[in-house]
Amino acid sequence: MIACGALGAHIREITARRGWPVQLHCLPALLHNRPDHIAHEAERLARAALAAGQRAAIAYADCGTYGALDELCTRLGLRRLPGLHCYDLFAGPGRIQALFDAEPGTYVLTDFLVRSFRRTVLAELGLDRYPQLWPDYFGNYRRLVWLAQERGPALEEEAGQVAAMFGLPLTVVEAGSDGEERLPLSLGHLLLPGGYPGRGPWSRVVQWAPEAGHQVVAGARGAVGAAVPVGPAGDVPQVRGVTT
Repeated sequence: MIACGALGAHIREITARRGWPVQLHCLPALLHNRPDHIAHEAERLARAALAAGQRAAIAYADCGTYGALDELCTRLGLRRLPGLHCYDLFAGPGRIQALFDAEPGTYVLTDFLVRSFRRTVLAELGLDRYPQLWPDYFGNYRRLVWLAQERGPALEEEAGQVAAMFGLPLTVVEAGSDGEERLPLSLGHLLLPGGYPGRGPWSRVVQWAPEAGHQVVAGARGAVGAAVPVGPAGDVPQVRGVTT
């Protein structure tokens, strides 16, 4: 399994707990700052695995590749995780869409980003050396949303420090219980024969059979369909790129 480094710890824990025979290869999380390199690096590892007679799967959402991972999956017969980004996996696409609909100027943090913000964001963008560039990068944001997976006092303090850098209010969205169910489900379908292949446009469109608590909805642009969580009242969340 070729995974984003930001998801590596979660995937390692999930696969070990379930006894899945997965060999995990993590690409650097910093590739998110250069997403045009992600598909190339994933292909390098995938081809090596396939040449060794192994199956390969891509534990990435689209992650800013604008369809390049889907094209790779099509060429090599691979599968990737659904969604535009890992935020969908942690909090659900409907919930993420609602956050951006309510405030387009939303900067989203995960636990990984909270812990690594100074290294993966400040240092990578040069803001530790040229702080005067901060408004050029972040001047249009209006709030921070932290998708808290493992909320605790130490991490809360770090998230507060990041919010203070922005000078913006911090909204905490508890994503722990939802993410604990959603990511294993997505990984399981990624590994199962007949699971979903990557499909454009950089899509959440998946091709698995619905399970309990999921409902198939019609896909956009000729897509096959999507299995999305159904709420207690049977409501289906609105998904970008998919019409209900």
